[in-house]
Amino acid sequence: MPKSKTTRKKAVYTPPAKTEAVKVSPRWLAPTMVAAWIIGIVWIAVFYIVPPGTPFISTLGNWNLLIGFVFIIFGVVLSTRWR
Repeated sequence: MPKSKTTRKKAVYTPPAKTEAVKVSPRWLAPTMVAAWIIGIVWIAVFYIVPPGTPFISTLGNWNLLIGFVFIIFGVVLSTRWR
């Protein structure tokens, strides 16, 4: 079998040096994230459970759902920062 006239030598692969340190989440992140989820769920649950005549809850009306979902979404946004 004839050999090819051009011989290609592949360079040996050397991975890039790891200069980055391992990223660690701040200590407050996980408790804040879980607390935001719990507050949001409890807020929505209380809105559905309490009687309609409750002063604070009935004043806000359906805005209670928005408040609860804002807490839940805030917890989800924090969870994207968690390492």
